[in-house]
Amino acid sequence: MQAIILAAGMGKRLSDLTKDNTKCMVPVHDHLLIDYLLDSISDVDLERIVIVVGYKAEGVINYLGSKYKNIPIHFVHNPDYNTTNNIYSLYLAKDYLQTDDTILLESDLIYDKKIIERLVSDPRPNLAVVDKYKPWMDGTVVKLDEDENIVNFIPKKEFNYAETDQYYKTVNIYKFSKKFSKEIYYPFLKAYSTALGLNEYYEQVLRVIAFIDKYEVKAMPLNGEKWYEIDDKQDLDNAKTVFSPKEKKLSTFQKRYGGYWRYPELLDFCYLVNPYFPPVRMEEEIKNYFHRLLREYPSGASIQGILAATMFNCRENQILVGNGAAELIPALMQALPGKIGIITPTFNEYPERIAKDKLITFSLPEDDFSYGIDFIIEQSSQIDSFILINPDNPSGNLIPKEELLKLIAHFKKENKTLLVDESFVDFSEGNIKNSLICPKLMDENPHLIVVKSISKSYGVPGLRLGVMATSNLLLLETVKKNLSIWNINSFGEFFLQIIDKYQKDYINGCEMIANERTNFIKQLETIKYLKPLPSQANYILCRVTGQHSSTELTTLLLDKYEIFIKDLTGKAGFPKSNYVRIAVRDRNDNNKLINALREL
Repeated sequence: MQAIILAAGMGKRLSDLTKDNTKCMVPVHDHLLIDYLLDSISDVDLERIVIVVGYKAEGVINYLGSKYKNIPIHFVHNPDYNTTNNIYSLYLAKDYLQTDDTILLESDLIYDKKIIERLVSDPRPNLAVVDKYKPWMDGTVVKLDEDENIVNFIPKKEFNYAETDQYYKTVNIYKFSKKFSKEIYYPFLKAYSTALGLNEYYEQVLRVIAFIDKYEVKAMPLNGEKWYEIDDKQDLDNAKTVFSPKEKKLSTFQKRYGGYWRYPELLDFCYLVNPYFPPVRMEEEIKNYFHRLLREYPSGASIQGILAATMFNCRENQILVGNGAAELIPALMQALPGKIGIITPTFNEYPERIAKDKLITFSLPEDDFSYGIDFIIEQSSQIDSFILINPDNPSGNLIPKEELLKLIAHFKKENKTLLVDESFVDFSEGNIKNSLICPKLMDENPHLIVVKSISKSYGVPGLRLGVMATSNLLLLETVKKNLSIWNINSFGEFFLQIIDKYQKDYINGCEMIANERTNFIKQLETIKYLKPLPSQANYILCRVTGQHSSTELTTLLLDKYEIFIKDLTGKAGFPKSNYVRIAVRDRNDNNKLINALREL
């Protein structure tokens, strides 16, 4: 058996990274891409490795030399690399292709070594490695029958997004028998190149063969093995994340702050979102208007205010919509008067947006990070404004509404400002009835400011929606001046327009979260090295008490199970003990985490 690697291309989409090197010489962490490729095939009993080079060929040849781990390396030159495509590169290797069984690879791949092990051990002589289609994939896809026969090769121009559930992406790793290469593939390769030119792809030849001589090439679907095709810098960045060394993987994922739809296998227990809303019907309604919403400008702030006021049953001059609550917080922190107090640990977006000379933090005892209004009142003499996250993040501590009303009255009497972030209050027992967004309450208490993230509680973080509500009109105008006239996109505006039809679904979803939270805490209590704390939010703070630190536990879950939880190491307000925050997802996902924790 031999391996043929196609590495002649220029890799133009990697821009400056391939200015002086071909694509396979681009580094991924501490190794070049070609190193990963050769290492993946080094345990196979190979007669030779054939590499078709072209652009910056001398760099590859000088780097590799004539052997890799005692396997001879032969180079084939494609002098027309800038005017031809990989069909010509493979054609130039025709003499090698017809002399032995072949593993065919492209040089822009990084993948689990297990893929090659499975490919070689599979008794079927001619195989195409394929993977279930996912959003990040691009290029040729295939359809399979129940016997893993490839029934159709589908090129880009014939791709149908309505059929993606039936598609498998070709990984560009193949195994061809000598007989197949000599008697079928090479004759078709030669004829296709002659008829249609050299600026084509070798997979087109397989497509023709599939039509004429069906099932000669079978599919080998992956079983969760990882791979990535690197065409541009975004691909390279994603590949570095997927193939991070164990010691770098956690920090690599943490610094992304989202975008995990690129990694469908990842279970995200770190970022907080409602798994029970929106319902399918609401999603279908938004999809129905997708084209119009994509191509039309959204309305300005005044219209957004009307929609938000309808959603929260207040007046439009009492509410302001932001591109997520995170857009409103910086302007709010600049506008709050005097010394500003906040309890730690807390949601970092607030203290990080406050000038150091204005910020006063109050730490909690470690027992369960719970507190009531008495603790806040005791500290209030030191501050002019106070920020209360309720339920608190990451503790899940909730101050009941009747107690909050007493706190609001106290701050009114003391002529101090109270900001309450109630982004997670709808998940508490009593759900939306615990909200402070009420026109009468705000009119009577102009010192009260309420912030709410719609993204988190309504399960639409991709839409980026949040609101602030107050009867302090001067404050609203001050914050509004910091916002763009089109700070909300048309999809977010449409969500605000139709949400009233789905409020019952939303309340039901919040109740489902509350019920699942109760069950989840009971399950977490069975894990002997975790101590979950009481919570009224859609997340649970856990003390890690076993042999692993919180960072080690988070790393193990990510590396071994593709499960991502929030490591709270170094977060302000926590003592030396180890803590993690775990989101509440649906029952199926929560059970997967519980099973992983039990295995560990």
